[in-house]
Amino acid sequence: MMRLLFIGLWACLVTLLASYGGAYWMAGSAGAKSEEPYLAGLEYRRLDPINVPMIIDGTVRGYVIAKLVFTADAGTLRKLPIDPQIFVTNAAFDEIYTEGRIEFGKLSKYNLAEMMANIRMRANEKLKGDVITEILVDGINYIDKSEIRALVDRTGDTPKKKSSAASGEKATH
Repeated sequence: MMRLLFIGLWACLVTLLASYGGAYWMAGSAGAKSEEPYLAGLEYRRLDPINVPMIIDGTVRGYVIAKLVFTADAGTLRKLPIDPQIFVTNAAFDEIYTEGRIEFGKLSKYNLAEMMANIRMRANEKLKGDVITEILVDGINYIDKSEIRALVDRTGDTPKKKSSAASGEKATH
């Protein structure tokens, strides 16, 4: 009887020590992993398309539609209190609107490298640091005002008139 009690006590003691040792070992190995520096690398963020009106002689002649992507250090982006996309979008709009070289009937080439460098510089000035690494062009198009009207006319997107029942009049049957 004593022997059976001793074996039971021994099994409980070994199980308890093994559980304690395993938990202690797992806690020690998790601490070592968290001490390693996180290598973040670059992060790419796509901006919403930007529609910039081209105003010539006081009238809107068309729109430049730009799709841009910017790169930045992922660790730096996590530390920022505000999303840098707002500043990049604003800088891109300013650059295209003020420095745009599209005129009615005359489509000239943009110096994209210079434009993207200016957008990057303006955005980094607003962010008060070298946050934005590079601005990339996903797409840039010019749509003339007459083309927009022709497109609307083809699709038939015109405001619909309210029915008499919707306008508050009673329908009689």
